[in-house]
Amino acid sequence: MSAAAAQKPSTDAQTSMGQSGPESGKPVRDDKVGRMGTASIPLLITEFAVPAILGMLVNGAYNVIDSIFLGQAMGEIGLSAATVANPIMTVFLAIAMLVGNGGNALAALRLGQGRRDSAERSLGNTVSLSIFFAIVIALCAASPVVLDWLLTLSSATDEVRPYAASFIRIICFGFIFQCIGMGVNNFIRTAGAPNRALVTMLIGAVFCTAFNYLFVIRFGWGVEGSALATICGQAISCATVLWYFIMTKNVPLKLKLSAMAPDLKVIGTILSLGLASFVVQAGMAIVGFVINLLLVKYGAMNPIGADDALASIGVVQRVAIFATLPLVGVSIAIQPLLGFNYGAKLIGRVRKTLWYGIAAATSIGVFMWAIVHLFPEAIVGAFGIKHANLVEFTVFALKVQLMMMPFIGFQIVGSNYFQATGQPLKSIILSLTRQILFLIPLLFVLPEMLPQMLSQFTSLDAIYFAAPMADFLSIFTTGVFIAFEMRRLGRLERGEIKAKF
Repeated sequence: MSAAAAQKPSTDAQTSMGQSGPESGKPVRDDKVGRMGTASIPLLITEFAVPAILGMLVNGAYNVIDSIFLGQAMGEIGLSAATVANPIMTVFLAIAMLVGNGGNALAALRLGQGRRDSAERSLGNTVSLSIFFAIVIALCAASPVVLDWLLTLSSATDEVRPYAASFIRIICFGFIFQCIGMGVNNFIRTAGAPNRALVTMLIGAVFCTAFNYLFVIRFGWGVEGSALATICGQAISCATVLWYFIMTKNVPLKLKLSAMAPDLKVIGTILSLGLASFVVQAGMAIVGFVINLLLVKYGAMNPIGADDALASIGVVQRVAIFATLPLVGVSIAIQPLLGFNYGAKLIGRVRKTLWYGIAAATSIGVFMWAIVHLFPEAIVGAFGIKHANLVEFTVFALKVQLMMMPFIGFQIVGSNYFQATGQPLKSIILSLTRQILFLIPLLFVLPEMLPQMLSQFTSLDAIYFAAPMADFLSIFTTGVFIAFEMRRLGRLERGEIKAKF
């Protein structure tokens, strides 16, 4: 395909930009969707990325807000309870992304092909899957045996266990609001309204903050109040998302009861496309369980103690996740652009979107790294950690864990690229490298090796040194995959092979 041809919409793209789709007989609005195949790529990425990044920060703020209020109101015991609950909450986030990102990726591909009815079926089945998983999680929360097993898996100490149990039980019953509020929110961006997507998330975070202040600080409800504040904020966000697809006029996608009827083929495709996002978050959950186990083990051997180790590294983990969210936001923002142009066979635009996305994520990564290194004491202090020794330990751990932050964006965007272009297996492999294949072995090996190699470090120190080492290995692996993909795109552009999605 020539450069000129790459800028000219294909037949499929033209269909999606105003002509009747092969299934729907209805036009897809060219001013909201079709421009993804014609408008300036840098401007589109900016338009989509700014609200997506802010949206991810807003979504991540739920966990940070809970921790800050609990830390200020209850001290280290509140932070420890939040750390115990964090891997379990990450599992919930993984399920929401499995359904939401998978459904959104399918909808973007179908809109690129001009198949509006198929895109709406993806939306409807995403909501149905959210309801199904919410029921399953609520039943788990109602079982004391399952809840106790989860707390044991997350290495809850005897002192922390009752607080963590109360927090998790409430969050479980409100999972439906998180799954729809976050998962279906992605469809709003694909529908061409990224600013609206941001507003639906921002509303929830603002109310979450207000309710946390009211329930935790003013009423003194502790962990129960923080959990209630979280689900109240998520419920408000969920309502605004549903309102957009049900009540708003002239939107490219509508949520209809007929589209919610379970379609096994659609569900299978949604789950396969969303599996990469699920693996990323599930990997983070597994890492969280492993880290909590090792913190209790090696923290007990350290003057810091097990509960303070949970509080300290828990803060480091939350800051690290929060700092990474803008990079995830970039990858989510370019997903509909990649999917639409790949579905419309505009390969030149696919390639440009990928590289612009990587550049944007890298720039943000450098900025987040600088913030962490310039203001580490202020960041740690905001979570209520006051003891001098614990502050010093937490600050050093934070700097080490985020050592590779300037380069992580390449890995995240590169991994998501394969998901957005209908290549979930490659995306899953890359996701596994960072969270499972590299990090978990390092978490077990380094605490035994590092103190022997460098006597100034303890086994507890080795836990946070594992993260930058795993990041380096996963970044290198992603580079290899992207190099081969560029060759494949060249062959696709020349018509030597055909795309399969």
